[in-house]
Amino acid sequence: MEQCVRNGEESELDYQDVEMLQSYGINLADLKKLKVAGICTVKGVQMTTRKKMANIKGLSEAKVDKIKEAVAKMSNSDFLTALVYSDKRKQVFRITTGSLELDKLCGGGIESMSITEAFGEFRTGKTQISHTLCVTAQMPGAKGYGGGKVVFIDTENTFRPDRLKDIADRFNLDHTAMLDNVLYARAYTSEHQMELIDNVAAKFHEEPGIFKLLIVDSVMALFRVDFSGRGELADRQQKLAQMLSRLQKVSEEYNVAVFITNQMTADPGATMSFQADPKKPIGGHILAHASTTRLSLRKGRGEIRIAKVYDSPDMPENEASYAITPGGIADAKEC
Repeated sequence: MEQCVRNGEESELDYQDVEMLQSYGINLADLKKLKVAGICTVKGVQMTTRKKMANIKGLSEAKVDKIKEAVAKMSNSDFLTALVYSDKRKQVFRITTGSLELDKLCGGGIESMSITEAFGEFRTGKTQISHTLCVTAQMPGAKGYGGGKVVFIDTENTFRPDRLKDIADRFNLDHTAMLDNVLYARAYTSEHQMELIDNVAAKFHEEPGIFKLLIVDSVMALFRVDFSGRGELADRQQKLAQMLSRLQKVSEEYNVAVFITNQMTADPGATMSFQADPKKPIGGHILAHASTTRLSLRKGRGEIRIAKVYDSPDMPENEASYAITPGGIADAKEC
């Protein structure tokens, strides 16, 4: 079974179901075990290590080797020319934040096939951006973007459907239809958070091309609780790296935008180096390298907030102001 979805213009994205591997002599029962573990596509098998697949109940190392060999036969080559990859990148879309200035800072909005991280102190608008994106992701946008459904993973009990209704009023959207397009899950532990991401992958596969955005608010909160002290730091960072790698792979495999929020902490070494701002985002280098684009948020006067590109592969370091309004995130001048 090979399914394709249209993303705005004529670009197509193929979702090759793992069950296609039956024609290469792989047992259907084994392929169903992969699906239960959230590995639903041929590309998903490519993105998963032999070690992780061998940990799936009922899959021996010999079976995993056979599956990997079948996938290698299916894929023509691991290398593409830059020209072919450039065409592939045309499938990337961007979701508006609700603020033109903030969109411009991000190169047109929150990008698909990548992770965008927003970090800042409390009341800088991290959750407000998340709520606004839940609504704007459903609306048609620039360059043929047709809108789609959203998944919201909540780790701190900050999700408020009534807030979405206020934002929907600004864009004249029907409350019931809008809320019905947001799939919500509350994560209680870092392990549960990882399980939910695996479940999300299965959901994206069931409805290919329908979901456009995955939000995790906030990505580090449960890791801070579940792992305490320096003794558990290495274990925490390893588990965090696995989860972020899974998020990145999901974003690429299903062409969705991933938006994560992050907290800040005091940097005890900053006073020694005379830094102007002694706070830094938590998660260390693992999170820094996993996020494609990092936005630093800080408070301005009143409801004005300032975003800065902290790290990006293709965006210059720049700043933009935005405002938190009853209708969600908007340009500061509208305030």
